Amino acid sequence: MSKPKIAIVISTTRAARFGHKPAQWIKDIAARRGDIDAEIIDLRDFPMPFFDEVATNAWAPTQNPVGQRWQKKVAEFDGYVFVTAEYNHGIPAVLKNALDYAYPEWNKKAAAFVGYGAVGGARAIEQLRLVAAELQMATVRSGVYIQGADFMGVWKEGKELRDIGYLQTGVKDMLDQLVWWTNALKAARQRDEVAAAA
Repeated sequence: MSKPKIAIVISTTRAARFGHKPAQWIKDIAARRGDIDAEIIDLRDFPMPFFDEVATNAWAPTQNPVGQRWQKKVAEFDGYVFVTAEYNHGIPAVLKNALDYAYPEWNKKAAAFVGYGAVGGARAIEQLRLVAAELQMATVRSGVYIQGADFMGVWKEGKELRDIGYLQTGVKDMLDQLVWWTNALKAARQRDEVAAAA
């Protein structure tokens, strides 16, 4: 089986965002592993309006051309790492909107999470787990939680994520679990496709 294709989704679009730093850090680690084909997906490249379709694309085709392009991009991947900020104890609106613009493209795929902020984005990640379950994604147990002081140190003081000890164990555990679940679900989806074609 080929290496799983993983999207690392930068989940904010603000000019002053931080998310591109952990996204690149995760991509660099994934590249060194050799068992993941990772690509960064930036929501800035998919400026979708607030969801105003007739229904989810599980029931009706999306009319918005950017939404259609987003769905095609999401469908390319076997699993996902969502890099998220925490806004007022929740996920960024632009991320929720992007999740809502697709449905079958997320189904039966694995998801992992990297959060940052005062409590490492933990509350946003818990919300993401609920949304992912409704989108029929399998979420991995381990995540990466970049705590407030470390987040500020990297964002404002020139520190590097690779130098923060506790994050290294978290990344390894998260990616190990993501690879396992992604491979298992990819094999199961392929079996379903063969059975449906028979």
